Amino acid sequence: MHERIKTAAPSLMTLAALIALLYVGRLFFITLVTAVILGFMLEPLVGLAMRLRMPRGLASFVVCSLALLGLYLAGLGAYTQASDLVDDLPAYSDRINEMIDRASLELEEMEKAALRVLVPKRIQERQKQAQQPAPAPVEARRPKSRPVAPPQPPPVQEVRIQAERPSLMDYIYAYVSRVYSALLMASFVPFLVYFMLSWRDHIRRAYLHLFHGEERVMAGRAWEGIASMVRAYVFGNFILGILLAGVSALLFWLFRLPYPLLIGPISGFLSLVPYIGLPLSILPPLFAALPVYTSLTMYLVIGTAVAFLHLLALNLLYPKLVGSRVHLNPLVVTVALMFWGVLWGGVGLVLAIPITAGIKAVCDNVAGLEAYGRLLGD
Repeated sequence: MHERIKTAAPSLMTLAALIALLYVGRLFFITLVTAVILGFMLEPLVGLAMRLRMPRGLASFVVCSLALLGLYLAGLGAYTQASDLVDDLPAYSDRINEMIDRASLELEEMEKAALRVLVPKRIQERQKQAQQPAPAPVEARRPKSRPVAPPQPPPVQEVRIQAERPSLMDYIYAYVSRVYSALLMASFVPFLVYFMLSWRDHIRRAYLHLFHGEERVMAGRAWEGIASMVRAYVFGNFILGILLAGVSALLFWLFRLPYPLLIGPISGFLSLVPYIGLPLSILPPLFAALPVYTSLTMYLVIGTAVAFLHLLALNLLYPKLVGSRVHLNPLVVTVALMFWGVLWGGVGLVLAIPITAGIKAVCDNVAGLEAYGRLLGD
């Protein structure tokens, strides 16, 4: 037993150092993983462009440019809808204040009704009598000579040392620095994706030359396994998100909610977030319905419709588009979401499943690690 502990100690120390490195350099690793996933996604389009007699460099540039153009058009449409929403924010603010005031009044009425039921009038009268001061006796009413109070020592002045609080400029500087770091890392993603696509053959050959014999074959299978898994997972989620976005936008238009082209895609793609997707997908339409509906029944109808659409997509479409190609058991998915969510926050929740599925693809194609792949699989 003691020998096993000695043997496992270096591995545990290496794992702890790796986790600390992932946490400290989370911006770098998030950028790199995102670029790798996008590179695997766009590789089939580059292959299609190469069949049209385009060289790989030109095909990679065209595909990346089209992807950036699509992202720009989607962002422009979202910005147009969001700018109109910002103009209507005073109406939403008034509606929220009205709902808060109404809820406060209803809560006060409920408290009074409960008090009347739980506390009878007789007990209330007794409490009032008990709270009234009793009349003082006759002897107590006679004036008495006041005793001379002994001299009090001078008060001791307490010196309080207040900790220096950060100023408003410190908060602003910290926030701006975080945003700047995130934008700086995000600006590298298009370049990383382009170089990964244009140098794909060279990178793959150099990667395979790191191994020899049977190990080279396993490394090639692991490469292809990760690529096929990422494409299946990301494309499946993307297609499902597009379907949910379109159906949600149509549903919100039928409910006469404002900005259906904005809240529809937001609700549709938020529903794909594991475990917390259902409440997240309900919040945008409920917020958009604030200046339109005043009845609680309509909010219940909208929430029920979104929940039904979410459950229908996850139970019927998700297993066919995504689940059949990403073979992870629910326990592993839950632990992965917890682990990567703690390390990388909200981005970790999005990247947790493809990273874990990629690890499983490596274990399935490397001799000696098949048992770990079966442990992660379903």
